[in-house]
Amino acid sequence: MSETRSGERVRVVTYVPDHQKELWEQHAEERGMSTSEYVRTMAQAGRRGFDERAVDTGSTDATPRDDGLESRVLDALRDGDPLSWEELLARVTDDVEQRLEEAMDSLQSDNRVKYSGREGGYVLDE
Repeated sequence: MSETRSGERVRVVTYVPDHQKELWEQHAEERGMSTSEYVRTMAQAGRRGFDERAVDTGSTDATPRDDGLESRVLDALRDGDPLSWEELLARVTDDVEQRLEEAMDSLQSDNRVKYSGREGGYVLDE
């Protein structure tokens, strides 16, 4: 492995089925992004799902993205109807509650987290 200066951009090559590339190109175009920017953003978003500490939010792009939140806001507003702050918040966080419930179910079934009425909430099950 060769050394690079901190922040230096390097090329990454991967191979995916042609239908996957076409789908990525379509999604990138819908969001006004290049395919490279889309793949980079999705890779970072995927890493965030595995380990919050793994995400590097630094960007050298002229128009940096913030983990896809801007894209979600634009998608929410595309239907043209004005949204209040509360409505917009609900639209861009719509899956968080479901994902949290699924995560808590999994953690509780693995005996890693439990609800303790005595302690007033969820705690590690150690």
